Amino acid sequence: MQDYSDSDQKQDMSVLHSMGYAQELERRMSQFSNFAVSFSIICILSGGINSLAQATAGAGGAAIGIGWPLGCFISFVFAVAMAQISSAYPTAGGLYHWGSILGNRFTGWLTAWFNLLGLVTVLGAINVGTYYFFMGSFGTPYFGLADTTLTRIVFLAIITGGQAMVNHMGIGLTAKLTDFSGYLIFATAILLALVCLTAADSYDIARLFTFSNYSGEAGGNVWPETSGTWVFLLGLLLPIYTITGYDASAHTSEETVKAAHSVPRGMVSSVLWSALFGYIMLCSFVLMIPNMDDAAKQGWNVFFWAMDAQVHPIIKDILYLAILVSQWLCGLATVTSVSRMIFAFSRDGGLPASKALAKVSPTYRTPVAAIWVGSILSVLFVWGSSLVSIGETPVYTIVVSCTVIFLFFSFAIPITLGLFAWGTSKWDKMGPWNLGESMFKLFAVLSILAMVLIFILGVQPPNDWALYITVGFLVLTALIWFGLESRRFRGPPIGDEVARRQAEIAAAEKAVGQV
Repeated sequence: MQDYSDSDQKQDMSVLHSMGYAQELERRMSQFSNFAVSFSIICILSGGINSLAQATAGAGGAAIGIGWPLGCFISFVFAVAMAQISSAYPTAGGLYHWGSILGNRFTGWLTAWFNLLGLVTVLGAINVGTYYFFMGSFGTPYFGLADTTLTRIVFLAIITGGQAMVNHMGIGLTAKLTDFSGYLIFATAILLALVCLTAADSYDIARLFTFSNYSGEAGGNVWPETSGTWVFLLGLLLPIYTITGYDASAHTSEETVKAAHSVPRGMVSSVLWSALFGYIMLCSFVLMIPNMDDAAKQGWNVFFWAMDAQVHPIIKDILYLAILVSQWLCGLATVTSVSRMIFAFSRDGGLPASKALAKVSPTYRTPVAAIWVGSILSVLFVWGSSLVSIGETPVYTIVVSCTVIFLFFSFAIPITLGLFAWGTSKWDKMGPWNLGESMFKLFAVLSILAMVLIFILGVQPPNDWALYITVGFLVLTALIWFGLESRRFRGPPIGDEVARRQAEIAAAEKAVGQV
């Protein structure tokens, strides 16, 4: 890269070496590429469309006009606090490293497991969302496909395998595709908004700020019957679920040039641009809806119902194709994030078969085993959890509702530790992206309060079993830690251990041809 000088390269490697790690992965990602990988995972064309019923079948127009900005702000406070930490510690699997160095071995290990479980399940959820979008747009209307477990798993295996193969072939190809994804999402969101506004019968702006209560049968039973205030709060899960995944900027730190500068900017800007373009797109869609009462009754089918009713078939199919490609690229970027987390945790011995999972291909400079293991686990998760139900609810649906809780817990742990570690020996040197103590602590406190809200919302009916799964996972985690890992797991290199690893660092870099 023309603007990446030798001194910049030495600075990036020096920071990485100071944390006890070798430059095994290849730095091919620009600042825009680092932004694009998070922007692609957030993908307003994925969560913003596939989970739209949480708003339209809940509080109606106000769930978008008022709820979307409010939910995006909740995600924004996490991103800002994490950006501060990422600038000081720009490593792959950043959250795990932050949790360790700002706390201790246990908090780092706990952060890694929450983040890893969240990433694997969210990869499965993203690709399941792509499957259902494909079925609604092309699969059933054009090919006559029926939704069966076999069809779903075969579809997932094919698209996830393709995402893994691209990641396998190097960060250069992945970065080019996620860069394209960034532009595609921008263009498609704008085009969708323009089409919706053109197709709208009228512009009832007041609809965006009108509170309704479509819980129960009025909203296709997306939410159980409850109060108007509560159904509005539950609708916040739409933006909160959509605007996540920005930790990918941190996970790709070791492949990003000028990481201490680029990573925090990529993290924060991906949230801001997603929030803005998502708001424009979804407000335009709400204005296009012929009748809010009829839209609410459609439940999860509201997007296809409105598009069928208002948009020309050819234009509609062009939009569907662009959205489908964007959703596949969203999964592609998520595979990148999952694999870097597995790689980072494994190089410190945090997972079974860590030696194999931490191995980097000297040809492609990617953690090949981590890529394929993460991808396979996501498909197996969807397959296995789809076969088991609790009552009438598939375990898959319940676990996916836990995904948001798991991910945000993994964000909240290092942020909370940073709140108390600021200025101590654990965190006495800030990165170049620096909010200042008062501002960081404000965002840290807001993040903690937001985590409490997310947890409360995430375990409400129909996802009340998420509470038991989350508590069960915490109990299982405690048993594994105290029964085994507390004696075995050493954590990342800290203090004198960093100096001791200098020879290992040199050998690892030589093995992948890094000079």
